[in-house]
Amino acid sequence: MTPPARVRSVFISDVHLGTRACQADSLLEFLRAYSAENLFMVGDIVDFWAMKHKVCWTLAQSTVVQKILRRSRNGERVLFIPGNHDEALREHVGISFGDIAVVREHVHVLADGKRFLIIHGDEFDQVTRYHRWITVLGDGVYNGLVRVNIWLSWLRRRLGIAGYWSLAGYAKRKVKLAASFVGDFESSVARAVRERGLDGVICGHIHVAAMREVDGIDYLNCGDWVDSCAAIVEHHDGRLELIEWGKDRMRPIDAELVSTLRGLAGEAHAARLGEAIES
Repeated sequence: MTPPARVRSVFISDVHLGTRACQADSLLEFLRAYSAENLFMVGDIVDFWAMKHKVCWTLAQSTVVQKILRRSRNGERVLFIPGNHDEALREHVGISFGDIAVVREHVHVLADGKRFLIIHGDEFDQVTRYHRWITVLGDGVYNGLVRVNIWLSWLRRRLGIAGYWSLAGYAKRKVKLAASFVGDFESSVARAVRERGLDGVICGHIHVAAMREVDGIDYLNCGDWVDSCAAIVEHHDGRLELIEWGKDRMRPIDAELVSTLRGLAGEAHAARLGEAIES
């Protein structure tokens, strides 16, 4: 077995434990591939919203929890920053559960001296803050896409196609309204970080992994372990890297899948699905 790569910090968010959409197996692979001095869990690790209606807790999800607890017991500093889906834990900010500290936010100093705000990010989402009913409606649409995606993932496995492809993630990239929302969110976060005199931010919430400069601020988003299967790592020299675990394990769609889709959905629909899975 290849020994894990040693890094200074690992940042993960939006795991959504307790749901069928959680890609716990992929997260386990990632956690086994990287060991760190610091592990930051940047919100929506557990999806209490979804669990009010239905709980889907797999063996792999239990193993993820055990893995994180074991790392904290073995000396790795673990900080839990609750998000909106696990906001109930915000009532426990300042308390440690075993070796895991719950904090509202955190200013992390990189090895090169830069200061980054670590925060989930729902504070900068105007819909989540002021229009909860729209958020609930959006979650319903999103969960519908996830259910379709589960079927597509099953089909990919049956045809021997490696990697994970997300229909919900594809929709976010292609729909103009979603793209506008992401841009507004990033600008709001960058503005708040600049006002605090910090160099950058590492957040989550919108399920769009990113690493770029926004209005003079280093903006990094951890992505998620539902759509993108992505995380951020800090190397020992302070260099930050976006790890797109799902994308690294994908290979192009083959003719067999397109043929099968044509038989199931008809020529026109299959062509569009084929283009989506390839992109």
